[in-house]
Formats: sequence, C-alpha cells, structure tokens
Amino acid sequence: MGTETVKARRKPRADSIRNRELLLEAAAHVFSAGGPQASLDAVARQAGVGIGTLYRHFPTREDLFEAVYRHEVDHLGELAEELARDPDPVEALRKWLHANVRLVATKKGMIEAFQLVAHGSTELKAYSFERLTNAIGLLLHRGVAEGKLRADIAPEDLLRTLVGIFYSQGTADWQPTALRLVDIFVDGLRKR
Repeated sequence: MGTETVKARRKPRADSIRNRELLLEAAAHVFSAGGPQASLDAVARQAGVGIGTLYRHFPTREDLFEAVYRHEVDHLGELAEELARDPDPVEALRKWLHANVRLVATKKGMIEAFQLVAHGSTELKAYSFERLTNAIGLLLHRGVAEGKLRADIAPEDLLRTLVGIFYSQGTADWQPTALRLVDIFVDGLRKR
C-alpha cells in the first residue's frame, strides 16, 4: 500500500478539526463585524492560529466564506432537528424561524459575502436550499401530522416567505418588524 493511499484514508487529527472549527467561528464573528473585506489575518488572530493554518484549511477567501455559510446552514438544520422534539409543533416552527431572523441580524456584515459566494455557486445554492427546506419541512410536517398546522403550504414556500421578510426590511431596526411578521405568518399557518 503506497503512502498516498494511507494518507487518503487517515482521519484528520483532532487538533486540525479543532482549528477548523475555531477558524469557522472566528470568521463568522469577524465577517459579521467587518463584512466581506474583513482581514483574514484578523480571522486567524481571533481563532488563535497562524495565517498558514488558515490557508491550509481555506486556500482562498471564497473557500472560507463558503465554509462559514455551510456551517451556518448546517447549524440551522441541526436546530430544526432539536426543535422537532418540542412538545408544541407550532412553537417549534416559530422558534426556528425566529432563530433565522436573529442569525441574519447578527450576521448582517456577512450577508454581502454570502451573496457573492452563493451567487457564483449553484451547488452551494442547491445545498442550502435543500438543507433549509428539509429543516422547515421537518417542523412543518410534524405540525400538519398533529393537526396543528395547515397542510396547504410547502416548505419551499415557507422558506421563500422567510427570505422575502429578510429582504423587505431596509431599515437598521428591521429585526423587531421581521419577528412580528414571522409571528403573523405562523399564526396564519395554524389550523383553525
């Protein structure tokens, strides 16, 4: 067996995995404060690693943006799985939608970077659309099955509505309005 094959099968070292997670968290923090032009040196410093470590994990700025974007999308998918155990399916859906609004509000500096990365990657768009649609579907279908939510809306429509709420808000204090609109929309989904 050649060295190439052994290296290909070797699991990443624990410190490498930890460094990647530190870099993703630091990048999310730095990009949300400084937007897409935030320094990669600042990301490495925030993570407590050298710039070489950052470039080993993410050879380009776009690679880092994409990884942070996927990380955030995966976090929302995992949150939906947790909330699926909430005793009230309507409240679980509301909590998940609120978490989306809070995420966008706290990551507003990253939105421009995300749009740049997602715009150029149909695979990334497809991945995030599928992951988020599945997350909403998990919560929505549970509410429908329990007779608490209407069955005449698809998860894709709910995701489009959420995105529309994000993009319709132009003021700096848009978050309270977005949360109120989400509440109104979820209330309209209740089965009467």
